[in-house]
Amino acid sequence: MPPVDPDEFARTMARVPTPVTVVTTVDTSGRRWGFTASSFTSLSLDPPLVLVCLARTASCHAAFAAADRFLVNVLAADQADVAGAFARSGHDKFAGGTMEPCEAGLPGLPGATARLACVTHGVLDGGDHSILVGRVESVATGVAEPMVYCNRLFTRLGGNPALASSTP
Repeated sequence: MPPVDPDEFARTMARVPTPVTVVTTVDTSGRRWGFTASSFTSLSLDPPLVLVCLARTASCHAAFAAADRFLVNVLAADQADVAGAFARSGHDKFAGGTMEPCEAGLPGLPGATARLACVTHGVLDGGDHSILVGRVESVATGVAEPMVYCNRLFTRLGGNPALASSTP
């Protein structure tokens, strides 16, 4: 069987709706780090584990690979600007002032659909990504409708085209 074409694989996976998250941590010097991820899911109920994937080429990769904890912010449908800001590199992602100390003192979004504070359980090889596995220590649930990423657009579960916006 011939190998799957990487472009065709990417086009196919773009059709699969996923939650949009901003994952944050603070390093030992107090510097805040964050990135936007759509590869996020629960892994285990006992113990409570989640996983999120981070590109090995990301400027924050080393900080997350060494972090002892991180916070997953599941974005609300109206937070596309936050998703875009944390998806780009080369600027201060925290300059917008949307983050404040939340669970475990980590940078979080008060209006997020959900937040999961995690202790790093492991960092696994995932090809061109690392798989960050977190043991969930605490959670916070909001009431806002979640944002999803599908067909390379940020949208909402109902697929409201008025909300959809392309990624940067």
